[in-house]
Amino acid sequence: MKKTYKIIGFIILILGAISMLLPFIYMISLSFMTDKQIISGTTEFIAHPSTFEHYKYVVNNVDIIKYFYNSMFVAIATTIGQVLIASMAGYAFARFEFRYKEILFFLILVSMMIPPQVNIVPLFFIMKQFHWIDTYWALIVPGLFGGFGVFMMRQWFKSMPDDMESSAKIDGCNTFEVFYKIALPLALPAIVTLAIFTFITTWNSFMWPLIVTNSDSMRTLPLGLANFKGSFREVTDWGALTAYSVICCIPVIGVFLLGRKYFINDILSGGIKE
Repeated sequence: MKKTYKIIGFIILILGAISMLLPFIYMISLSFMTDKQIISGTTEFIAHPSTFEHYKYVVNNVDIIKYFYNSMFVAIATTIGQVLIASMAGYAFARFEFRYKEILFFLILVSMMIPPQVNIVPLFFIMKQFHWIDTYWALIVPGLFGGFGVFMMRQWFKSMPDDMESSAKIDGCNTFEVFYKIALPLALPAIVTLAIFTFITTWNSFMWPLIVTNSDSMRTLPLGLANFKGSFREVTDWGALTAYSVICCIPVIGVFLLGRKYFINDILSGGIKE
């Protein structure tokens, strides 16, 4: 019976994976098809003959290099900042005792239950007061703080054994040295997992950049994609649109592939046990 359930589970997982991969594969295929093939409604998953004309059109007609730079800079800066802040806060909540600790952590958990859309208006006015509208500060700073990251890092640090930290303190390490020499290396799977989630979320962000940017020079790739789609008045150039979409997906896939080893280990282990 258990074997039957296991087989059924694998079948469900495979079908789910196929349902998510097929549209993506077809999008890549469309980006290499000629306009004639796309108009004919072909269902081929391998474009034959293949063409790079849609990619050339996107590069020549859209300031995609600037959009790509903006998205990459904002995503990397936000990821590094949130990982650092969440790691330090999570370590403090897991290892230190201080006044109002439980209340503060409860407030962080409450912040995770508030829909992000609720914070858009007050955050916008804060950015306006700081004169950060249409700057990188407005795109980066609000993403540096996240309840999910603090919660995840706190749970990881709580699951770590105390022996190594105690030994380091006996050897003369201060609190900061214990944190970055002992705790952080052991928490690498959790850090990579948080970095992947943060990078993907920031890279795909559309609503917040749309609100706090005005000039074309500050647009990110998702905003550029929406503007590019809106430039088609009568007939949509699906080949160019899918080529742009493929370019948007490349960094996200690359980040996941680079960190998948630690990401998978984090999911399987669920923490470090004595």
